[in-house]
Amino acid sequence: MPVLIERELEFDFPAAVQARKFDHDDHGLSHCMKAVDFIVELADRYLFVEVKDPFTTLSDPAAATNADKARKAFLNRLSSNRLPLELARKYRDSFLYRWAEGKLDKDVYYVVLLEIPSLDPAEYLAITERLKRVLPTNPVPPSWSRPLVQGVAVMNMASWNALGTYGSVRRIP
Repeated sequence: MPVLIERELEFDFPAAVQARKFDHDDHGLSHCMKAVDFIVELADRYLFVEVKDPFTTLSDPAAATNADKARKAFLNRLSSNRLPLELARKYRDSFLYRWAEGKLDKDVYYVVLLEIPSLDPAEYLAITERLKRVLPTNPVPPSWSRPLVQGVAVMNMASWNALGTYGSVRRIP
């Protein structure tokens, strides 16, 4: 049962054939390509998972000092529509990387775990729709033999866990 950690969050993917942390330098192209946090292979699909948890209480005092500035900058990127563009680039670069590896033999779904306590379900849906527009999802050109992404969802930890489809996430104490 693969378990992956991103900062203070622990993800459990019990149905995964394989799961890997992808945004490390070990893929060799971090100087020119962005990467999603995790790539999870399931029996019938791939999940590209990006984690955004800007309101985490940071235990590192140096990081905590800059946390308020970072949170304000993050919310500014979200409200100005820059965040969906950044998320789309992470997806597309990761997709291109996997395509070049010959490892896109299944449909790909993009899940963004966005943990912002002040957002309500309608706001998560609005962010999902903005992300779908910049990826693009539908419609795709008729000359394409398959879509770039089969599905896109932006959700918080509670929604991820309630869905229960791919596993669970918890904050590490």
